[in-house]
Amino acid sequence: MSGLHELDRRVNDEVEALSSVELQNHVRQQWQQIKESSSIDAVCQLLQGGDGIAKEFVSCVVGSDYVVDCLLRYPSVLQALIEKQTLRKSLPEDYYSKQIGALVRSVDSEVNLSKQLRLARHEMMIRVIWRDINGLAELFETTRDLSRFADACVEHTMNWHTEALMPIWGEPFSKDYEGNLIPQRMLVLGMGKLGADELNLSSDIDLIFAFPESGWTKNGKREISNQEFFTKVGQKLIQTLDSITAEGFVFRVDMRLRPYGDSGPLVMSFNQLESYYQSQGREWERYAMIKARVMAGGAERAQELVTMLRPFVYRKYIDFSVIEALRGLKDMINREVRRKGMEHNIKLGRGGIREVEFIAQVFQLIHGGMDVRLQNRSLMAVLAQLENSGVLSADAYQNLVKAYHFLRDTEHALQALQDRQTQLLPEDAFAQARVAHVMGFAGWSEFSNALDQHRQNVAAEFVDLIQPADEERQTQESSFCDGWRSVWLDEMDDDEAIAVFEAQCFDDPAAAWKLIRDLKQSKKVRTLQREGQERLNQFIPNLLHQLACSERPTETLSRVLILVESVIRRTAYLVLLMENPVALVQLIKLCDASPWIANQLAKTPVILDELINVSSLYSPPNKQELQDELRQHMLRIPEDDLEALMEALRYFKNAHVLRVAAAEVTGALPLMKASDYLTYIAEVILETVVEISWHQMVERYGYPTDEEGSVSEPQLIVVGYGKLGGIELSYGSDLDIVFIHNANVNKYTDGAKQVDNQTFYTRMVQRIVHIMTTMMPSGDLYEVDMRLRPEGNSGMLVASLKAFEDYQFKNAWTWEHQALVRARVVAGASALAEQFDRVRKEVLANVPKDTLKASVVDMRKKMRASMASAEDGMKEGVFHLKHDAGGIVDIEFMTQYAVLKWGADYPDMLTWSDNIRILETMESLKLMDESEVNLLIDAYKAFRIEGHRKILDNQKVVLEEDELTSYQDYRQKVVKIWQHFMEDDV
Repeated sequence: MSGLHELDRRVNDEVEALSSVELQNHVRQQWQQIKESSSIDAVCQLLQGGDGIAKEFVSCVVGSDYVVDCLLRYPSVLQALIEKQTLRKSLPEDYYSKQIGALVRSVDSEVNLSKQLRLARHEMMIRVIWRDINGLAELFETTRDLSRFADACVEHTMNWHTEALMPIWGEPFSKDYEGNLIPQRMLVLGMGKLGADELNLSSDIDLIFAFPESGWTKNGKREISNQEFFTKVGQKLIQTLDSITAEGFVFRVDMRLRPYGDSGPLVMSFNQLESYYQSQGREWERYAMIKARVMAGGAERAQELVTMLRPFVYRKYIDFSVIEALRGLKDMINREVRRKGMEHNIKLGRGGIREVEFIAQVFQLIHGGMDVRLQNRSLMAVLAQLENSGVLSADAYQNLVKAYHFLRDTEHALQALQDRQTQLLPEDAFAQARVAHVMGFAGWSEFSNALDQHRQNVAAEFVDLIQPADEERQTQESSFCDGWRSVWLDEMDDDEAIAVFEAQCFDDPAAAWKLIRDLKQSKKVRTLQREGQERLNQFIPNLLHQLACSERPTETLSRVLILVESVIRRTAYLVLLMENPVALVQLIKLCDASPWIANQLAKTPVILDELINVSSLYSPPNKQELQDELRQHMLRIPEDDLEALMEALRYFKNAHVLRVAAAEVTGALPLMKASDYLTYIAEVILETVVEISWHQMVERYGYPTDEEGSVSEPQLIVVGYGKLGGIELSYGSDLDIVFIHNANVNKYTDGAKQVDNQTFYTRMVQRIVHIMTTMMPSGDLYEVDMRLRPEGNSGMLVASLKAFEDYQFKNAWTWEHQALVRARVVAGASALAEQFDRVRKEVLANVPKDTLKASVVDMRKKMRASMASAEDGMKEGVFHLKHDAGGIVDIEFMTQYAVLKWGADYPDMLTWSDNIRILETMESLKLMDESEVNLLIDAYKAFRIEGHRKILDNQKVVLEEDELTSYQDYRQKVVKIWQHFMEDDV
């Protein structure tokens, strides 16, 4: 044979370079077999393919008996590879789809289909193993090629059998609401590594079969149900791929991940699947569904299936129950590993592939419902996102990525040997030497040391995340909680239970026992499913143990139980608190300090996640940090998913308001800073809502236009009045806002669906208000009050700046000018904001002065008559901090009057919208005596601090007689200043 001698020399030169005699002898034996076989011509042709090919050939012989066997048995397969020139180059994404599609269309029988698919697999496997062993393809090119080949085989084989069955059984249809026939196709979900496009060399493929709607076949010899038809297709598909013939198999098909496993129907409709996962889906099935991908069956219904399954996998709330579930799954695997002696299993053993996957997937299941960036089938993408968001340190991320690559490369080296689905490290020295060579090491010892280091790195990260608490701590906690467990499980009579509460220093033992007994006997608890009951049985004793250390255990218990009752059907929140002892301690601390916080947590338990990080809980971020955080948060959500955007905004608001309240009740944040932060939160949210609404309106109507063409930025501002304008928001404050635009009302938008600019901005404002006020599962964002706009409720939702200016000068009442004192732009176009500020100052400086004081005093009297405790605001023994004489409104009216009176003469008076700085300006300009200013500032702060405290205690902002002592002096002096400043000459 021409050239064989030269090729023989080249091969032997490469053999001599091998590190051990055993490897050299092995390759020589295999090479001799090939030379004596009918494949030698094809092999010689291959070895003439360029520099380095002989070395690659020898490495492949070292690493894979399977490849050698294919070369010996299927010379036509090797010939096909040579002709296609695919052995040493990457393939386009659609290569296998085209190849298998053409192959399947060319066959005329099941037998031929089966044979040709198996030969195609041998061709694919030789190529993939050759490239993998020789480093011609990186890990994820290899896994992608394997996955794409599987996709193509499933898709085209399913189509072949579907068409073959139709003449006998007919074509499956369903009917729509109008009775029209809708053709049906079976869809195939790829699970596990196939779903993630990360199939390994000798992997099973995990599949689930589904079809959209029930119905019957038409136009066949017989009519059967759609489910029966697709069951036949599924059976044929499995048989074609899975059966072992003379040419081997295509893929081992595993259907055990389908609902009910082996005992369940082979194929289910979308409705059946949804019903199963909603009512019976288990945590391990959520785990499995993370990687699910519709790999065959048509894109038109694929997204519908994915959308239907997503809520089962990714909960809308932070879901810490998965830690317990995955821990149980890992414990089960560990027991199986120990039972079968599989400690050397690089997938299931300690520090193996499965632990890397668990680390990523536990965060996907916990946070994926709220962070769509984690809804990704790619393990590497998820790990990268965890590092970007700070969940994983840079070192941990690098360690996990390097370990995963090393472990998967090792897995491929093990499986390439004999095309076996194995992850067990070999025990015989020869196999060890072969694996070490493929992995690039001189010997097994060097390889083993590197492998051990990678596994240790993985195990360390895994232990931190998911391993159970150490036995000593568990035993200690158990002993503390044993007595409480007996109380909760009704193992004591009333007297014995009360005695336990008394012994544990509960301030009202009988009341505390009644609270627990009432909860235990409630319908919600009695009808809990087993898993929920078990979690509650763990949580309550732990709660009672922690409460015994609080200042007011019985009262605090009543507040915490409001939360417990609100999440009784979502006990994953209880798992969060049990998994994070720090969070439970903070919960008790905050509920002890404030019933308002307790109620907020019960209304929106999703923000319990904020209790985990104590450092951030008591240190609210500044406005820039808030903007950055919300921007990052919103980037995770598709722009067209308005519901998800609205829920994200509500979570952001509730979480940060909780932080402010926590910092205030614990003394970490003074009143003025608390109001600042509450105002910043509202401003940042308004900025984002304006941006969302603008993009949605532009998408629908195009951009508003002016004389020069399109306007690319919104010409809209949001003006905050009252507490928002005065930077004095409190907990639960509504937002007094007015919208102003600066667009030409005679122009139109430039979209396919045109509207005039006034209509555009009106609808934009309607969208803003909708986003802010719509009641979602987590509540609304804010109550919005727009009555301060020109003409009040009868006026336009959004006015032009010119119309606003005209109204203020020509038609506004004195009380509207008073309100304008507290107005400032809180969101929107900066250029328009500057114009508004100019208009505001001009209006305030030009208020008629002749009847000003009388108008202000008259308005104050009307307010007292309608809102104060008594008509004159002086009911004995009672003081409404805001509305009564000597209270907050008196101080506000004096500052507003001062701005209106002196604004023209002293422009500095027009600068600020908050009362404190207006008062300070009055003092600096000598418009009020320094002692009076200081008294008003001190009184104003004191009243607001007490008002905040009342709100956080869920009380009205009214002081009864026994609370008046500390504030009576302030009140009397404010009344005296009011009389001197406002009434003496009226």
